Amino acid sequence: MATLCVNIDHIATLRQARREDEPEPLRAARLVEKAGAVGVTVHLREDRRHIQDRDVWSLRKAVRTKLNLEMAATREMVRLARKVGPDQVTLVPERRQELTTEGGLRVKGLPVKVREAIRILQKDGIPVSLFITPDGTSVRASAKMGAAFIELHTGAYSRACRLGGDWRRELARVEKCARLAHSLGLRVHAGHGLTYRNVGRIAAIPQIEDLNIGHNIVAYAALHGLKKAVRDMRRAIAGAGR
Repeated sequence: MATLCVNIDHIATLRQARREDEPEPLRAARLVEKAGAVGVTVHLREDRRHIQDRDVWSLRKAVRTKLNLEMAATREMVRLARKVGPDQVTLVPERRQELTTEGGLRVKGLPVKVREAIRILQKDGIPVSLFITPDGTSVRASAKMGAAFIELHTGAYSRACRLGGDWRRELARVEKCARLAHSLGLRVHAGHGLTYRNVGRIAAIPQIEDLNIGHNIVAYAALHGLKKAVRDMRRAIAGAGR
């Protein structure tokens, strides 16, 4: 059965909306670890729209499970990752205008910068995962490049579930690629767009070890944790001046 790594980027998104100090990604990381997550994932984007460099450093010191750093395969990010020393790096595609990561890395043709990032990081003892679209070409290219892991992009499956598309076809694609990756010696993770309603079928794929889920967990917490937040605020108001 797959285990859960929680992406806490959207905690930082809330903070950066007002350029304030709260909510703190570090506190979120501690909470998800206490709740049983086996890892914490953050995406340090080049435009620093949510997670900041200081967050990555503070998380490295505090995370007791696994710190998975998502990043683009740029020289700047590789240098930072080597200094921070996360437990895992996941290389992802990145475009400034996108709201979220819209697809997998283009690994066909073995891009030099991706191959070099894998070589440098894994030489330093940091295992590298490639975030890829679930197709056989990308899986085989990932193995050829020497990555330790792949993370299968489940966006098409999640979108089909939400919009009434052919989710069975998309699920079959993920299953087939997970089997292929495992046969090539790659360890398999998956994520993107997964929700409480659709995650079960992906989690049941035996080759998938970890699931990276963020937005749906934060969205659920924003609603289902709000009652306690209001109650605690009322208590603080009632106790004013005491």
